[in-house]
Amino acid sequence: MSSIEQNGHKGGLIEALVLVLMGIGTLFVFSAGANISIDYDLEHFYDFASLKQVLFFPLAVLVLYLCSRLDYEKFGFEVSSPAKSFLTYLLILAIVLLILVLVPGIGVQKHGARRWLDICPGPVYVSFQPSELAKWTVVFFLAAIVVRLSDTIKLYWKGFIFICLFPGLVVALIVTQDFGTSAFIVLLTFLMLLIGGAHWWHFLTPLPLTAVAFYAAIVSSPTRVNRIKSFINPAAISYQARQSLIAISTGGIWGKGLGKGICKYGHVPEDTTDFVFAIIAEELGFAGAALVIAIFIAFVVCGMIIVIRCRNRFGRLLAAGIVLTIALQAAINIGVAMVVLPTKGIPLPFLSAGGTSMLLSAAAVGVLINIAKQTDRQNKIPGS
Repeated sequence: MSSIEQNGHKGGLIEALVLVLMGIGTLFVFSAGANISIDYDLEHFYDFASLKQVLFFPLAVLVLYLCSRLDYEKFGFEVSSPAKSFLTYLLILAIVLLILVLVPGIGVQKHGARRWLDICPGPVYVSFQPSELAKWTVVFFLAAIVVRLSDTIKLYWKGFIFICLFPGLVVALIVTQDFGTSAFIVLLTFLMLLIGGAHWWHFLTPLPLTAVAFYAAIVSSPTRVNRIKSFINPAAISYQARQSLIAISTGGIWGKGLGKGICKYGHVPEDTTDFVFAIIAEELGFAGAALVIAIFIAFVVCGMIIVIRCRNRFGRLLAAGIVLTIALQAAINIGVAMVVLPTKGIPLPFLSAGGTSMLLSAAAVGVLINIAKQTDRQNKIPGS
C-alpha cells in the first residue's frame, strides 16, 4: 500500500475510532445517568445527563462530518493576516466569554465553580462551557502563530514570550474557576512550542512564576488542597478516588454486564463525567477498559502518522496539537480514575457527558481528518 493510500486510510480509521468512542460514551452515560433520571420530573426532562448525550451524539457526528470538509489551511495565518484571521476573532470571542463567566449573575456556578453560561435557560436547559472553546482555540491559534513567527520562534522576547502571552491570558481568566483546564493549557502550550521549534531552555524562565501562580490557586481552594493531600497520602484517599477503585476492581475480567453495575447508584460521584471510565470498567471489566484504552492508542498512532506525512508545516503542527489534546485528556482522565493522578476534572474525550466538550472535540477531529485528506490530495500531484 502506498503512503498516499495509507494516509487517506488513516483519516477514515480515525473517523471510525471516534464514532466508536462516541457510541460507547453515549451508551455508558445513558447507563450511568439512569439513576439520576428517575429523580427528575418530566417537566425538566432535558436535564437528564443520559438524554442530553443521546441528543448531542448525532449532532457531534454532523459537526465532525462538516468540519472534515473544511479547508484547514484557511485557519492559518499564511492565507490571511492575523488581524483578519478567523482564529483571531475566535480567540477574542473566547476571551470575552471567559470574562462573562466571571461576572456574578451571568456565569453559572456548579459544584462551587463558575464555569458555564446559560444559552437556553428554562425547562429546556442548555449551558455552554467557554473554557472548552478557549482550550481548542489556543491549540489552533498556537499552530498558526508559531508557523507565522517561524523566523523568530527561537528568540526569547520576540518569539517565545510574545507567543506565550495569548495562552497566558486565557489561563489567567480560567485558573481561579477551572484549575485542571488551566494547567492542561499550560502543558499543551509548552509541548506545542517545543514541537514548533522553541528552545527548551526558554521554558525555564516562566517556570517559577507559573509554579507560584498554580500554588496560589491550589492553596486558595480547600477542595484542591484536599485533592493533593489525598493523592500524596494513600491513607487519606478521597471518597471519589476510593469509590472509583472499588468500581474498577469489582468489574473483574469481563465485568458485571451492561447496565448491571451498582457503583453508579450514588456510590461514584461524577459517574457520567470525571469517572465514567470507572463505570465502564465495572460493567465491561478489564476487557472493556482495555478496549477503550486500545482505541485511544490506535487514535494516537493514526494521528501521528498523519503528522509525519503532512508536508504543510501549519497542518503538521495543528494535527500534532489535536492529537496531543485528545491523548493527554484521555491519559489524565483515566489516570485520575485509577488514582494514578489527583482529581483534575478533565473529561474523557467523546466518553464523558458534556455537549460542549463532545461537539468541539468532534470539530477538531473533523479538521484532523481534513488534514489527512488534503495531504492525500497534495501527495497525488506529480512533483509535489
